[in-house]
Amino acid sequence: MDRLTEMEAFATVVDQGGFTDAAKKMGISKSAVSKHVSALEARLGARLLNRTTRRVSPTEIGLAYYDRARRVLNDAGEADALVTSMQSAPSGLLRISVATDFGVNLLSPILADFLAEYPEITVNMVLNNRYVELISEGFDMAIRVGELEDSTLRARKLTETAKRMIAAPSYFQRHGRPAKIDDLNDHKLLHYSNQANGNVWKIISPTGEKRQVRTAGWLTVNDGQSLLNAAISGLGIAYLPSFLYAEAMREGLVEEAIPGLPVETLGIYAVYPPGRFTQPKVRAFIDFLARRYMDKGPDHW
Repeated sequence: MDRLTEMEAFATVVDQGGFTDAAKKMGISKSAVSKHVSALEARLGARLLNRTTRRVSPTEIGLAYYDRARRVLNDAGEADALVTSMQSAPSGLLRISVATDFGVNLLSPILADFLAEYPEITVNMVLNNRYVELISEGFDMAIRVGELEDSTLRARKLTETAKRMIAAPSYFQRHGRPAKIDDLNDHKLLHYSNQANGNVWKIISPTGEKRQVRTAGWLTVNDGQSLLNAAISGLGIAYLPSFLYAEAMREGLVEEAIPGLPVETLGIYAVYPPGRFTQPKVRAFIDFLARRYMDKGPDHW
């Protein structure tokens, strides 16, 4: 007889408290269940069940065997489900957490193409600028820019973005152009308000040293697009990723503030909870993003 069937029959008898209910649960005859359990006991050379006219209960050995058998049966069920899910079309609700700047400018415009390709998937995209706990907050995945903080999550690098200080030509005409990092103290800086360390820029010097610049500005806001708009209007110097400023720079609306400085490059990642396999809907979306961003890069947005 099949070993898994024997184990299933025994575990179901324990779960249901008897052969009759176990037979109903498995959809086979009571005698078939009894034969499977008897064959298991004979093969193991041990009595697993105490049988009386009123009830059936596991012996001490049977209880220990039940714990292991149930684990094996659960793993077998997960294995079957894995094969089924990997062969089925991706479907279901996909909850995504993404930073507002990236979501508005790069994710929202391509969602229609993804949903047209996978009509059985529905998307709930949450835009915010805080670090979310994927599992406890019920997210399937997140898009994160920069250094990854949580090493327990699985991650796939999608592309990279460069970070530069930029301002409008009109700003430089009125206030001059900084020649070195220390000159920034005499300029108007435009800041993100959601930075944990306050209005501080971490900049790489020509020698490779990481410098910190802390100075007040005319505007502090929690949205990168608003900072770009402020820079374009000549309010000051903003420190932004290339996926935000690239088009404005191509059109001559902004220029790099200190062209000689090394450029900071940040990775853009899809992160998702750890596990034995990736849900088809998550895998489909990550593969879609990888295709869409394959020709992007630090200076190609």
